[in-house]
Amino acid sequence: MAARLLEPIAVRNMRLSNRLVMPPMATGRAHPDRGVSPEMLAYYKEKSSGGYIGLVIIEHSYISADGRAHDRQLSVADDSVIPGLKELAEVIHGQGSKTVMQINHAGSSATEKILGAKPVAPSAVDNPLRGSPPRELGRDEIAGIVCDFAAAAGRAWEAGFDGVELHAAHGFLLNQFFSPLTNRRQDEYGGDVLNRIRIHLEIVKAIRETVGQEFPILVRLGAADYREGGTTIDDSMVAARALEAAGVDLLDVSAGFCGFPETGEQGFFAPLSEAIKRAVNIPVILTGGIREAGIAEQLLQDGKADLIGVGRAIMSDSLWAKKAVESLQGR
Repeated sequence: MAARLLEPIAVRNMRLSNRLVMPPMATGRAHPDRGVSPEMLAYYKEKSSGGYIGLVIIEHSYISADGRAHDRQLSVADDSVIPGLKELAEVIHGQGSKTVMQINHAGSSATEKILGAKPVAPSAVDNPLRGSPPRELGRDEIAGIVCDFAAAAGRAWEAGFDGVELHAAHGFLLNQFFSPLTNRRQDEYGGDVLNRIRIHLEIVKAIRETVGQEFPILVRLGAADYREGGTTIDDSMVAARALEAAGVDLLDVSAGFCGFPETGEQGFFAPLSEAIKRAVNIPVILTGGIREAGIAEQLLQDGKADLIGVGRAIMSDSLWAKKAVESLQGR
């Protein structure tokens, strides 16, 4: 029987040659002006060499200056970056892989030192990872952020990327709206799950209006905060169904604010991805410390997800994907 990891899969109009994903991992390799650097081009060319990875998701890139998370973070915040992004997409396509751009706003995960101003967030409560209170966003500012996400997606589309991924995990702004730990709003953006993902749904709608119906939209969902009072898998199943109904094409399952469970097992987000896979009909990516091709294959065979993300193993060994594919071809 052919290995499931090697089976192709379609995500809207994006056809992947296999189910292996290189998830977004910040490299700090952007040019000091925040554009694509030769160092970044070389890095992604090396990682995608041979086209053994079906989908390469580019590290989180900021949509506006007030959403920047760190120095030498890639920008997708204005049209000047489009030529460099186009070159990056072409490098990966030239190796035979598809590529999606992850776009992000840091919210209160940014620092005043980086921004030169107080970070913004859904509510003026301490960030669990940072400990410093941000400034609460007004409704007009939220509308502006929605527009910034849509404009960033439009730049990714113009640059030739195969899709775009909203970063709604790891304690960044969209995760901050979703999580009760950081969202204490009393208006239509706070309260129950659907209110807390209202901004996500508005962004998806705005992106669709910008890039049309054929451009895949992915969401990296922080499916559990692993902290009392935070988001739970039950919340995320509700959110997943709403995101699917809004037109999201794939859910990339990860953690929220508080890291990951200390199980030591490969694929430690499998309970989250499996539950979300049961809740929706769109494909689901599972990541989480996966280091062995055989285990990646077994997780797919067991129905834990539809695609497998392998991050740190590929980051530390650029031949990991080649060796994994060849080992499964030889079964």
